[in-house]
Amino acid sequence: MRIGVILASSQANKNRLLFQAVQTYAAGSEIINFGCWADDHETYSYVEIALLIGLLLTSGAVDFAVTGCSSGQGMMLACNSFPGVLCGYAPTPMDAWLFAQINNGNAISLPLGEGYTWAGRENMERTIEKLFSEPFAQGYPRSEAERKRRDTAILKEIRRISQVNLTEFLNRLDSRIMRRVLRKRDVVEDILVNGQCKAVADWIVQHADTEKMKLPGQLV
Repeated sequence: MRIGVILASSQANKNRLLFQAVQTYAAGSEIINFGCWADDHETYSYVEIALLIGLLLTSGAVDFAVTGCSSGQGMMLACNSFPGVLCGYAPTPMDAWLFAQINNGNAISLPLGEGYTWAGRENMERTIEKLFSEPFAQGYPRSEAERKRRDTAILKEIRRISQVNLTEFLNRLDSRIMRRVLRKRDVVEDILVNGQCKAVADWIVQHADTEKMKLPGQLV
């Protein structure tokens, strides 16, 4: 599994802790840290980060995204507005585990500001530990695992047919928003180098300033 760690600028000071937790508990996976970092020159809202997560996932550049914002709720809602993204909200370890076992989504959002007291780091680490403690999609309770997996497949199909085509979605977005989003060079470069979806790559090349990026020549 290729996992991307990326969070809103409002919680950039938690980036290193979150990244280290994923490194520890998702052993065997390739983990890429996309920020945001506390010393970034530019800041990104949870909506903008969610758009980047959508591009990372739908392009196939990453298989799973670990993210968060102050409440965790806004990031989850924004991520779920992007075609092909099924993001859960995990304020506790059990929420993370149930999301992995039952819902089998491709992104998880953590609350990194709300309720983050002296035990916040411990709760965050245990949440990541529980998320990756077992293979996804085993179903729970185990006695109803087959029905749970079937329901998840139905939900994913409902979401698929209810959402617009990816490129149509991107073209409908305010171009000013996407110009800002596409200035996050590490994400854009990773998508163009590691992504598996030509439609996403073509759209990015058309709309991003790829001349300033370090990319294989054939992509630009």
